[in-house]
Parts: sequence; C-alpha cells; structure tokens
Amino acid sequence: MQGVLLPGDRRVEIRDFPEPVPGHGQVVVQMQASTICGSDIRAIYREHLGVGPERYRGVIAGHEPSGHVVEVGPGVKRLQPGDRVAIYHIAGCGVCDECRAGYMIGCHNEHRAAYGWQRDGGHAQYLLADEVTCLPLPDELSYVDGASSACSFGTAYEALLRLDVSGRDRLLVTGLGPVGLAAAMLGRAMGATTIIGTDASPARLRLAEESRLVDHVVPADESTLGAVLDLTGGKGCEASIDCSGAAPARLLALQGTRDWGRCAFVGEGGTVSFEPSPVLIHKQLTLYGSWVTSLAHMEELLDRLVRWRIHPHDVVTDRFALDQAADAYRVADEGQSGKVAIVFE
Repeated sequence: MQGVLLPGDRRVEIRDFPEPVPGHGQVVVQMQASTICGSDIRAIYREHLGVGPERYRGVIAGHEPSGHVVEVGPGVKRLQPGDRVAIYHIAGCGVCDECRAGYMIGCHNEHRAAYGWQRDGGHAQYLLADEVTCLPLPDELSYVDGASSACSFGTAYEALLRLDVSGRDRLLVTGLGPVGLAAAMLGRAMGATTIIGTDASPARLRLAEESRLVDHVVPADESTLGAVLDLTGGKGCEASIDCSGAAPARLLALQGTRDWGRCAFVGEGGTVSFEPSPVLIHKQLTLYGSWVTSLAHMEELLDRLVRWRIHPHDVVTDRFALDQAADAYRVADEGQSGKVAIVFE
C-alpha cells in the first residue's frame, strides 16, 4: 500500500509500505477519509517541533482517520469486519489517570502514541488501530464527518462543554479556520443565541459569511473590539473561544468577553501578553485551556451530530486523492480554506 510521510520543510513523500496485520486487541481499518489538522501543518509539515515522546517519528501521517474494519485480531471484543468507525487519534497506556478518564491525549507514559505522529496514521489505504480507539460511526454520518470529528470538531466540542455554552450565551469565535467553524456550528446547536466570528483572512471571513454559520463576521483589525462591543450593547459576549493561536486574537477573546464570562483557548502555538488586572481579574473571567477531547465526549459528539442533524463535512472545502497529498497539504498550509480532506474512492 502507499502512505504519506512528512519529512519537514513543507515536503510530502509517498512511499510503499506493507499492509498491516492486526495483533491482540487490534483491527485493520480500510481508510475512507483522512483529514488534515492545523497541528499537522504547524508541527510536522513545516518543521518537526515535537520533542521527546511527542516527536514525529517518521511514520505515516494523518491523525484524523475514518473508515471501515476489514480484519480483526485476537482479543477484539466489539468490532467485526464491515463496521464503520471514527478513530480517536491517540492510543495511551490505558492504565494512568488520564487514560482511565478517557483523555488519552493527556497520557504521559512513554508508550503513548498518536496516530500520524508516533504510530502510522490515516494517510494510507489501511490503518492498524487499537480497538479501544475505534468509535462506531453512525450510518447517518459520512466518513468525512467521522474523520473531521476526530480532532477539529472534537476539540471545539470539548471547549464548548467546558464553557457550558447554552441559550443564555452569545459566543465570540476568534479564528475562523476549521476549528473555529466547528465551534460556530456546534455552538449554534448547543443554543448560543448570537455568534460573532472574526479572522484576519478575507477568504475565511467570506467562507464563514457564505456558510451562514456566523451571525456577524468581523474582520480582525484595530477596530474589531469596538465592533464586538457595539454588537453586544457594550458588554461583550458571555462566552468566547480562541481557535487561532495568534496573540491579538487571544487578547481579543478575553477583551470581548463580558464581566463574569467564560473564555477558552484551543489554538496551538504562539504567545499572548496582557494586563491581568483589567483584562482578567477585574472582569472576574474564567479562562480555560482545552486540549482535544475524551473518548466519551467524542462518542457523545457523534451521537449529537445525528440528533442535531449537522455534518462536519460541511466545513470541508477541498478534497484530494491520496496521490494528491502534496496539493492537499499545500492548500491547508495557505490558511485560506476550510477543512482539507484526503478521500479514498
């Protein structure tokens, strides 16, 4: 089979690999969709930023996979060939506090391995997966829905759960890339009455406006905070989420949150600097750091997507075949699109 490697310096290599054979508790999944995450771009495609156990180990890329089971190994208890699955993208040690809580993203054991980072990922025809990381994909959802739920929608959902978004809230989203669009879509489903979105990219502002996921689209510039306050009667939003990782957007998310409001940071990388007293303390804000999601919440999300009748594939703007992976990563790297997916016909 063919698989995609990311050697860094914005390069993509396609090589031949043997087809995987399942071991104890493992299954082989035939890939149907494998989407590209912003962390793939930032920390592997451009340059290898991870160190120690989190370094990229030259494996097949892709940590947002979805497909159907074609072979099961000994000890598999739940899955069988033909089952449609979305895949939680980290396999932890299984016995630490974080793993037992379902947050394998937080496992610190040396045996923790993320698909596409420390173990082969979804940018190939077949994926060797631990059964515990495979979640049933409802028939009502497409494989691209399943792939997008693994990280981008899961990340947004976890943060919105932390924020306890409901019909009492107006929601400010800073950064309208794939995770920001996911936050807007899910925030609406969870009851947010008004959604304000901002980004520095005209293309992404246009995408958010045309998709009607955001009530008010505000360009990111020196007048953005004033516009947010004008739209909220001078008070700001009850909840906000930064999905950009950019310092000005992080600050805006805090400044655009009303007194006693809640803010979450999910955008990776970068820095932020602000005066704690006027921005955070005197406003009595709650600031959350939220990283990916848990097994239980990802499974819950898949169920909610069906009940809410929404599809993550609606934020996918570009689809490529496996042999077009270099083009797929180039488009994702430009930062002007929605979600980018590699699909298998």
